[in-house]
Amino acid sequence: MKILAYQRVETPVLTQLKEQHDVRFFKNIDTNSDPAFLDFLSQADGIIGLDLPVNQTLLNCAPRLKIISNVSVGFNNLPIEELSRRQIMATNTPGVLTDTVADMVMGLIISTARRLPELDRFVKDGNWEESLDSTYYGTDVHHKTLGIIGMGRIGTAIAQRAHAGFHMDIVYHSRTRKPEVEQKFQATYASLDELLAVSDFVCLITPLTKETEYMIGRREFKLMKKSAFFINASRGKTVVEQDLIAALQNNTIAGAGLDVYEQEPIDPSNPLLRMDNVVTLPHIGSSTYETELAMSQLAAENLLAGLSGKRPKNLLNPEVWERK
Repeated sequence: MKILAYQRVETPVLTQLKEQHDVRFFKNIDTNSDPAFLDFLSQADGIIGLDLPVNQTLLNCAPRLKIISNVSVGFNNLPIEELSRRQIMATNTPGVLTDTVADMVMGLIISTARRLPELDRFVKDGNWEESLDSTYYGTDVHHKTLGIIGMGRIGTAIAQRAHAGFHMDIVYHSRTRKPEVEQKFQATYASLDELLAVSDFVCLITPLTKETEYMIGRREFKLMKKSAFFINASRGKTVVEQDLIAALQNNTIAGAGLDVYEQEPIDPSNPLLRMDNVVTLPHIGSSTYETELAMSQLAAENLLAGLSGKRPKNLLNPEVWERK
């Protein structure tokens, strides 16, 4: 089989795939014009990788394609309905990154509230010459209210850490109520507006869909406490970024911890990068060696299952399988 690998597939997994199939790896190329990429795409039976921008033009160039295996839990890069129409399977890698992303979110909450990156720079720049006054104080995390928007696997893992480790009160908003979460963590289900009004920390951890695109903007930031911190570990386009910038500049909210942005990599001129009350990470939610390797392994399992005529474990469009 001919397998096109794109952007991020861990080396041990790539090596294993190459032992069995004809595999070509592409990184940091223009998928619309790179001749080697387009030539191999025209022959590819399967694709594995991260954030390949799949559209009609790309699919028209891939007449043999049977499966696209995302090395991520997110799949907003995949036009699921179009893939189903073309009888192309789509898969992702849920579950394996849950704890790693939840750890990172808690790190963002603590770093933002306690101003850790800002004060780290303060010390390294040689500015610590005397005892610090209240100008440099942070905000407590323990015993505060954490609002979680999106109570899936990762949201539940965040709730567990916040409730058990930091004795935080959990308020959540999700498409469906989660009685088990409410019972286990004494969590309270609320409307989005109610959550925004009562939370000291608002954590957005939803997938990017038509319903969640730009769901947080000027109106929502105005509903938050002036002392509240906004944490985004979902996708950049779930937030109206200019409204977030304005809310921070106008002190509508106290600060933000961000792992995702509307444009990635973020533009160096983005005002967010010049704000001391904003912690900015380079989309590293799942980026530990152990987890990235596990994601690549699961993506390869999905890919090879689909190519060998078996149903992949994490099939996103089961209607394709049902039509076989």
